[in-house]
Amino acid sequence: IVVERRANGPYADLFDFCRRVDKRLVNRRAIEALVRAGSFDSIAPDRAALLASVGMAMGAAEQAERQAAQNSLFGDAEAVRVPPGAMAPVKPWDMRQTLLEEKLALGFYLSAHLFSVYAPALEGFPRTALAKLQPSDGRIWMAGIIAQARTQMTRRGKMLVVTLDDGSAQIEMTVFSELYDRHRDKLKEDALLVISGKVQRDDFSGGVRVSAEEVFDLAGLRERYATRLRIAVNGQADAKRLMEMLGPYRMNGGDGNGACGVTVHCETGGAVCDVALGDAWRVRPDERLIEALAAWLEPQNVRV
Repeated sequence: IVVERRANGPYADLFDFCRRVDKRLVNRRAIEALVRAGSFDSIAPDRAALLASVGMAMGAAEQAERQAAQNSLFGDAEAVRVPPGAMAPVKPWDMRQTLLEEKLALGFYLSAHLFSVYAPALEGFPRTALAKLQPSDGRIWMAGIIAQARTQMTRRGKMLVVTLDDGSAQIEMTVFSELYDRHRDKLKEDALLVISGKVQRDDFSGGVRVSAEEVFDLAGLRERYATRLRIAVNGQADAKRLMEMLGPYRMNGGDGNGACGVTVHCETGGAVCDVALGDAWRVRPDERLIEALAAWLEPQNVRV
């Protein structure tokens, strides 16, 4: 029905789409799925605003149909059509939310792999790509998105079997009961997981078998291992604003657990310098601080 109605001309906007399709065949749930999957991107790229406007667009279409039935002079319903700029004013989705919405509609990520959202934040952390895992006697660091998780009962109690995916490969990993109980809030589908564990040969499958020994989300990893926050303020060297943003996250001398040094990178004209702030300006690498700095200076200028 969507393609058939489009034969009369391309859809101008979401409101035009809702006015022209048969709502008995293309209901609200179907329209919302089309928005989540990106079907309207060529008309309006802001999927968040589109999704928030579906109800308004369907209401306008129904009003147009009622008016057309009452008065043949307004049979084309143009008198009540909502202008394109009337979409709901909501915050646009970031890439993470866009990918999660795609998966909700399609069952998989379409625009990119969800791990790509977190990869820049893990650039400075030594880990092994899942496709390159090899059996080892020591611990190996790895990271990925939880694609699937299921519980099993063993003699040691409840065990979680997690399918981890970093875009290069998928592996199954076991999380035994004590570790599972401590970190069950992190062990959810579509969550980023950073693991230190043992990799052994799996003779049954011919691949590898992974057992987790330490489990972190991104915030926990930063709190445990971050040593420095690097901030590039090229062209936006507002010292007062920077102090105000860092202030709430200072560690009162810097000796507390999770304290992170701060380096400010500056480039002006032909001069380049890195300024390491003193211990009094060591901070907690809190996600709220990272997000606020990234919103001001662009994400690529903020690195932990």
